[in-house]
Amino acid sequence: MKKILLVYIMIMLMLASACGNVEMTSNPNNTSSEPKSETDESIISKNTSESCLVERINLDSETEKYFYGTWKVEKLLGFANSYNDASEYPTGQKFIGDEIIIKKDFFSSKGLKYKKYQYELKNPLYQITATCYNSDSFYRLYKIDIPDLNINDVVKAIDISDPSTKLSIPVSVSFLVVNNDRLILLSEATIFELKKITD
Repeated sequence: MKKILLVYIMIMLMLASACGNVEMTSNPNNTSSEPKSETDESIISKNTSESCLVERINLDSETEKYFYGTWKVEKLLGFANSYNDASEYPTGQKFIGDEIIIKKDFFSSKGLKYKKYQYELKNPLYQITATCYNSDSFYRLYKIDIPDLNINDVVKAIDISDPSTKLSIPVSVSFLVVNNDRLILLSEATIFELKKITD
């Protein structure tokens, strides 16, 4: 019985010693026993280019200025990696040339040929749901490879909601603003580049 108790005590000592070493080696610079503050860890991780800030916020004035206007679907960029509908819709569901209106007090995708993608809202709520600080962090979050996306491009995902219900329009029509100088439309798994035709 004494041998079993001795073996048990030795195992516990080894485990306690190992746990102490893991704690010390996992944070070798932390000499204080105080917990880290919000500013030490979370803000740093939010602002680094290695991650995306996933937070629902209102459009900033620069994004607003760029985002509002009448947009024309200019070209098919490709298909999302999660589902490639190129065999079913090789021309990108024939959206090329279709128009979308995005104004502060009005949103309409009625200019898209397919009824399934047509929405119209008065006084819509526009919000940024995620901001990715480079193409790698964007890909890690969305698993979408946008052609011509440069490594340091900042990508903002824009959500459009009905003001009365607070419900977002379906993800079949989603927008990505790249550096406030490029607008991408995601429709299902198809990626399009838009061109502003009027402010």
